[in-house]
Parts: sequence; C-alpha cells; structure tokens
Amino acid sequence: MLNWFRKKAEDYFTPHQKQVIVDAIKQAEKQTSGEVRVFVESKCEYVNAIDRAKELFEQLDMHKTEERNAVIVYVALKHRQLAVFADAGIYEKTGANFWNDNVRLMLSHFNKEDYVDGIANVVKEIGEALQTHFPYQKNDINELPDDIVFGK
Repeated sequence: MLNWFRKKAEDYFTPHQKQVIVDAIKQAEKQTSGEVRVFVESKCEYVNAIDRAKELFEQLDMHKTEERNAVIVYVALKHRQLAVFADAGIYEKTGANFWNDNVRLMLSHFNKEDYVDGIANVVKEIGEALQTHFPYQKNDINELPDDIVFGK
C-alpha cells in the first residue's frame, strides 16, 4: 500500500468511496438548478484554501452557470486544508453563517479521518440549500459534470 504522504489525490479514495461522493453530488443536484463540484488534491500551495477554491472555481468555469448558483467543495488532504466557495447567486441567499457551518461540519468528520462522509454530508447540505433557493426547473440542464476533480 502506498504511504499516505506519497499518494496521488485520486488514490486517497477507493472506487466505492469515489462513487459515494459522486452519488451525493447527483442527489444534491436532482431537485435544483444549482451545481456542485468537488475538487480534491494532495497539497494546497496557497496560504488560504479559499483563495485556491476561488481559483479552481474560475478554472472550472463554474462562474458561468446561468443563475450563478454553483458551489465548489475544495479539499487538500495532505495539507489538511478545505474550503467551500459559492457563487454570488447562492451565497447571497444563504449568507456567511451557512457556509461557515458547513466547513465546521466537514471539519468534524475530517478530525475523525472520515473524509468521504464529511464531503458527502456537506454536498447534501449544499444540495438542500440549492433546492430551497433554486428549485429544479422543467427544462433544467446539468451545466457542469458531476465527477470528482482530482488535482496533484
């Protein structure tokens, strides 16, 4: 087995664990026009993980959703950093406390090394907020892929 510190980001999770996260994304988006992406990498080269999340948000064209209702869940496993970054449309409707609470929820799971449930539960919470503020529309299309994005 690979040493934890030498693993590539993709190797931190088993195929089943990856599927649990992807299923959480699909379920979260089922009743909303909103979009959720999960980005996992080993190291965060930024001092503040939210800066990295913002950069990835732009690189993944998440700012181009029609209703500005996309959210990225960012995790750097080796450096033990995480962030949740939401576009203006959903952030304005939920406020800072909602996002801070979700970071705390992820941290409570991560502190027990329960990364998959931490990510999946936060995705579920985000999905519920998106459903409340951006319910599914008849002609809704999935604007962004549901797969996990793995960095270095």
